Amino acid sequence: MLSFFSTLALIGSSLERIATELRHLQRTEVLEVEEPFSPGQKGSSAMPHKRNPWQLQNVCGLARLLRGYALAALENVPLWHERDISHSSVERVIGPDATSALDFMLARLTSILDKLVVHPERMQKNLATLGEAIYSEHLLLALVRKGVSRDEAYRWVQRNAMRVWENGASFAAEVRRDPDITRLLSPAEIDRLFDARHALRHTDTIIQRVLNES
Repeated sequence: MLSFFSTLALIGSSLERIATELRHLQRTEVLEVEEPFSPGQKGSSAMPHKRNPWQLQNVCGLARLLRGYALAALENVPLWHERDISHSSVERVIGPDATSALDFMLARLTSILDKLVVHPERMQKNLATLGEAIYSEHLLLALVRKGVSRDEAYRWVQRNAMRVWENGASFAAEVRRDPDITRLLSPAEIDRLFDARHALRHTDTIIQRVLNES
């Protein structure tokens, strides 16, 4: 019985992890995705301009209940003479509650994902916020593949990336002016490292693998 409720809690926590990430992505300053919002639907009661992710919040809140039910199941382990009935009243509550809650969470999150509003243009804008510095890892690994020690490559990349933080420079422009880097990487190679498609090249394979396993 304990393993059953622990499994429900783990599933609920996984759903909460997805919901929490989506809630973050819906924050006003990020706004890359939104849960479905119907015409005429109210958001914040105090600030009419807001679209609160209340459905995602439901999923996160119920996950806490499932973890609480798992704790209650753990408390049911020690019984007098291996069989008193102190566990019975607990199981009568947590059994239907936990299974119903998880069923609701699965249905709600499935519905949200099915109708999720995605803003790719906002994603592109957020990617550009750091002056292309998000591609620093691509550059680091490319230099290592060219035979540069990881420590030295890290210092080359970091000195250019820090100029983005300090004065809003373009990371790509700084890299293209760095003699240590340009003597090893051609302009075409650098261009490929600063192309978002490089990071997305295995997306279809990953999605297909997940679908095949499911």
